[in-house]
Amino acid sequence: MGLRMIRLGVNIDHVATLRQARRGREPDPVWAAVQAELGGADLITVHLREDRRHIQDRDLRLLRDTVGVPLNLELATVEEILAIACEVKPHQATLVPERREEITTEGGLDVMRHERVVAGAVRKLRDAGIRVALFIDPDPQQAELSKLLGAEAVEIQTARYSEAKTDQDVKLRFAELAEAARFAHERGLAVHMGHGLNYHNVEPIAAIPQVEELNIGHSIVSRAVFTGLERAVREMRELIRKVRRA
Repeated sequence: MGLRMIRLGVNIDHVATLRQARRGREPDPVWAAVQAELGGADLITVHLREDRRHIQDRDLRLLRDTVGVPLNLELATVEEILAIACEVKPHQATLVPERREEITTEGGLDVMRHERVVAGAVRKLRDAGIRVALFIDPDPQQAELSKLLGAEAVEIQTARYSEAKTDQDVKLRFAELAEAARFAHERGLAVHMGHGLNYHNVEPIAAIPQVEELNIGHSIVSRAVFTGLERAVREMRELIRKVRRA
């Protein structure tokens, strides 16, 4: 018997990045969400950053009103963004670390170091009726505390696996992820994964039995430049389905 199907979250931030390069109107991330849904996306993921480098407040509100699948909002523990989240009420909020100078999210949220702030953010979001996930490194202590603080899910960051250069390092990083997934699942957390996953490395991750959701953006949007977004999403969806049917 195959594994149960895994949800594919398509992150459309990079569509907004291209638009913001000219501060224009296209390409429209809302239309990208439509195309992603047509390709089989199970949820749409966006990151409303404090510096608004890609997704804008208006995008978030339009997406909440128009997408036909759940909307997953990535956000930092910043009061302004938390207030917007509580007003807009996405289906899920994933708390992530954020630095102005970074190109993309670097590493997981250090829940242990920022316990008080994270706890407050989780409480606000849950009080607003929003499901909460924490984006963390594959570290059992981070997962344990995430559960204690009230998170319902963890998204385990896969950057070190995705960036591994040797077969030995890939195996080591994969083993870390598999163990982290097992540990989090045993503590009652839903297990998501993402960061740097692509068409060449996603299948082993999709085969980890505890994983319920994958969030993938850059690779899908990059392929969409040549194939169109609907087809790019469909091809990723099929790779994941193939593993889960095996």
